[in-house]
Amino acid sequence: MIVDNDLLSIQHARIIAENGFEAQRKLASFSQEKLDDIVNHVAESLKQHLAALAVLAHEETDSGNWRDKQTKNSFVCEQLPAHLKSMRCVGVIDEDSASRTMDIGVPLGVIVAICPVTSPVSTTISKALLAIKSGNAVLFSPHPGAVKSMGKVLDIIIEAAESAGLPKGCIAYLDPVAKSGTLELMKHPATSLILATGVPGMLDAVRATGKPLIYGGTGNGPAFIERTANINQAVKDIVTSKLFDYGLAPSAEQSIVAEACIAEEVRSALRQHNCYFLSKGELQQLSRTLFCPQGQLRKGMIGQPVHVLAKRAGLSIPADTTILIAERKYVSEADPFSRELLCPVLAFYVEADWMHACEKCIELLLHERNAHSLVIHSEDKEVIKQFALKKPVGRLLVNTPASFGGIGATTNLFPSMTLGSSSAGRGITSDNVSPMNLIYIRKVGYGVQKGEGSLEKATANCARKVPGNDAPALHETTKAEAIQQILTEAIKALSDPAGR
Repeated sequence: MIVDNDLLSIQHARIIAENGFEAQRKLASFSQEKLDDIVNHVAESLKQHLAALAVLAHEETDSGNWRDKQTKNSFVCEQLPAHLKSMRCVGVIDEDSASRTMDIGVPLGVIVAICPVTSPVSTTISKALLAIKSGNAVLFSPHPGAVKSMGKVLDIIIEAAESAGLPKGCIAYLDPVAKSGTLELMKHPATSLILATGVPGMLDAVRATGKPLIYGGTGNGPAFIERTANINQAVKDIVTSKLFDYGLAPSAEQSIVAEACIAEEVRSALRQHNCYFLSKGELQQLSRTLFCPQGQLRKGMIGQPVHVLAKRAGLSIPADTTILIAERKYVSEADPFSRELLCPVLAFYVEADWMHACEKCIELLLHERNAHSLVIHSEDKEVIKQFALKKPVGRLLVNTPASFGGIGATTNLFPSMTLGSSSAGRGITSDNVSPMNLIYIRKVGYGVQKGEGSLEKATANCARKVPGNDAPALHETTKAEAIQQILTEAIKALSDPAGR
């Protein structure tokens, strides 16, 4: 019998979308306390499986370090729920008795989640917990390269969540996985939002659906070392960060930009941390191995240990090498090292001063249009401020390893595995995605003025508050009177619909 996976995937997409829509209508009536109980139960149920899930993800994707993947899994099962505990996302989330206003959190509905092959388990757990916390249904389209690991973790999540009272169908995943099914799921009328992490190849298709999009990727995030920085600490942070999961963390550094006056100190510090500077010939060998002729990273090269990369490129490097360094001058389409490098390889640029370094960082950030994250190592508050003001970037990290600071492990940013690009990049938010990005806020305002002439009084009060505006101008008074007359006639018409 011939089996058409495309048709099966489309059919399954329609089924889980319709089931998710109906299930979320029930979930919408749940209190925040009930949702919190489900979040905590799911997180606790996952903890005994985190190591096995990390090993499975590593073996299936053939990338990264399973111990680091376990660390990411633990992060989203421990630090994320702890952070969510005090948040209110549904029902009354804010009330101001003085101004007589109130905010009501309302779930968006059905969210379609696309997760990356780089962190399939931790990102899936994170999105599921955020969706439950905010009262949304979430439907996953597993990455084709991580179907087993995503399916396994989702089976555990679904069983735990439903045993704690989550309506059946609020969490589901596409099976079988096919692009046609993913497209059907994204464009289905039930879908309210698409939450895509680290799958840039799907962006055009997502935009074509016309649905709101939150996009979190990697991007070509540079690390700038400014002359006032603690150079040894900065280099230690960068090396530690880049080695974590062999460069697969969403905010990991992809390049270093150093001021010329400290460039030799930075090079020396990198060598002390066993970084290997490639010669021109070695760069060419590595480039042919890492990149396709079009400049993209070759399949199977991301998240590989440095010695695997060196062996495949035919390089002879010291046994204790941690990271390969490619010294570059320019950012260009012709230079593949200007791209994101999801492995233990860093591009290295030297600029005359912090202003030129600022421009170089902007070039790197915009090179792949992602404008994701930037880290600066400096003790000069004014330079840090100027970077924060000028960089087209989602998050600026200061004096911290980017892999950990970006996700909120070593900073007070929200702990998240989906890091939005800046408004100059892609998607509708640059936040570390939280449940507050998955709701809309209904505003409630009580009337605080009564009777005829209230708009005129309010206008007059506003006019008096303007410095130097002791008496409103004639045309302003006329405008207020005209508005008041229109309102009076409208109220009269509403009270006497027959026009008498």
